[in-house]
Amino acid sequence: MRDHAYDRIPYRAPQMEHRYGPNVHVIADPLALTQLARLCAKGTYQPEINTLVAVLYRDLLRVIVNSEFPRRPTATATRMIDSTPNAVFHGETVDPEVRAVTVNIARAGTLPSQITYDFLNTLLDPRVVRQDHFVMARVLDEASHVTGAKIFGSKIGGDVDDAILLFPDPMGATGGSMCTAIDAYKRDVIGKPRKVIAANLIVTPEYLKNVTTTHPEAVVYALRLDRGLSPEDVFDTVPGTHWDRERGLDDKQYIVPGGGGFGEIMNNAYV
Repeated sequence: MRDHAYDRIPYRAPQMEHRYGPNVHVIADPLALTQLARLCAKGTYQPEINTLVAVLYRDLLRVIVNSEFPRRPTATATRMIDSTPNAVFHGETVDPEVRAVTVNIARAGTLPSQITYDFLNTLLDPRVVRQDHFVMARVLDEASHVTGAKIFGSKIGGDVDDAILLFPDPMGATGGSMCTAIDAYKRDVIGKPRKVIAANLIVTPEYLKNVTTTHPEAVVYALRLDRGLSPEDVFDTVPGTHWDRERGLDDKQYIVPGGGGFGEIMNNAYV
């Protein structure tokens, strides 16, 4: 005899309505939006910047793990087991044996990837958790428009077969860096991942178009969608309804309203 109440745990994160497709998840979380607004505010400086980034990523990771990671039935004896044989919790918990790889896209992705790596090491068997690294930069044309991203160096620790592959990058602006990183795994790394997940704090419609078109298997999680330069009539529509008319990037491909260049503000290095 045992309690079956926790055998299957339904979970669905609160999400904003949109028309970007089933692989895009824009989380509807007032607390996270409050903290993210503070992070992006003009008067917020270090060390509060990195503190808020860490807090927001831990909360976003909880959503991603609950939504995307496999589970398994478990039976765990509690400290009361010496008093009664009924002191065993039976329920569905996260499978600690699933492989996971988090990818640091330097600079802005360095801290989020380290937070992800440390978080997953407390949840999964650390022997199946890994962190990889890319040194990457935007490629600009003569008019200073972003045309893509170039990898200048990498450190990949092995294959990704059946692993959950996570890309924690705060600002999803053009999608160039994200698509380049995913391309590199498809082209150069052995194995097919179980899932490919982009974990962003802010995304633009342009980013979502690029990522979902180039890599339709990728799943995107974000805390906020910014489309602040769209035509006025678009603001009264459900996001994605007029995707081709939505705009979240200025002429230098910075997000509006956004929060400035996160690679700069997180490292206090404006070059």
